[in-house]
Amino acid sequence: MAGMPAKAAADIEARPSGKQERRARTSLPLTERVYTNEGNPPVVSQIDNRCRRILDIGCGAGDNAALLKSRIPECEIFGVTRSDAEAERARAYMTECWVDDIEENVPDYLLRERFDCIIFSHVLEHLRDPAAVVARFSQLLNKGGSVAIAIPNVLYVGMRLEFLRGNFEYNPDGGILDDTHLHFYTCLTADRYLLAKSADLKLANKIVDGHIPMPGLRGRVIPRTWCKAIDRWGLRHWPNLFGYQIILKAVKL
Repeated sequence: MAGMPAKAAADIEARPSGKQERRARTSLPLTERVYTNEGNPPVVSQIDNRCRRILDIGCGAGDNAALLKSRIPECEIFGVTRSDAEAERARAYMTECWVDDIEENVPDYLLRERFDCIIFSHVLEHLRDPAAVVARFSQLLNKGGSVAIAIPNVLYVGMRLEFLRGNFEYNPDGGILDDTHLHFYTCLTADRYLLAKSADLKLANKIVDGHIPMPGLRGRVIPRTWCKAIDRWGLRHWPNLFGYQIILKAVKL
């Protein structure tokens, strides 16, 4: 349950509509899934270079840890996931990776640990009470430490088009409508809901990551440099329309 790939918005843009492509697929439980991608640079960018101890909750196969290690080689990264297969891959980049359920309590082995940053990259939407999980784990932060959160935006333009077509189908292959998602957020509501039970956390930054869909034009008709400028303009003026993931940074008081 780690970072949404950088290609996710493009995948949504190119994905065929309709029900037939998903009907034959079966869903795997979280304990058997392996979420792996290229990491999530926008959420990793929220982590200060001075951080030395980082906890990645829902670390997937360690893709964000690999990005962090390339940028901050001296940092120690610890992870928690639900999947043995993910943990085995993630340990290549981590000091330690545990397999555990974080829904109810902070695991005993973490209670005495302290961290400079805690990452929740595309994991909170899978949980029954995500705000409570953020509040519990934020107690492991050093003063001035931060929480970096990434979640999908259910009102991304690609999803709005699907809704207009009458499609709202969970997808066993992941994405915004991953069939293990229990909660949905927008750019306007994400921080209000996810930080609601964390009085000791103050929102320091909120950004979106995404692009304006231009099927058949991006890099072919319109130069990529122009496309990037158009994307920046669109995200600045309509973040809740063109942002496919929301990035939050909150600092412990």
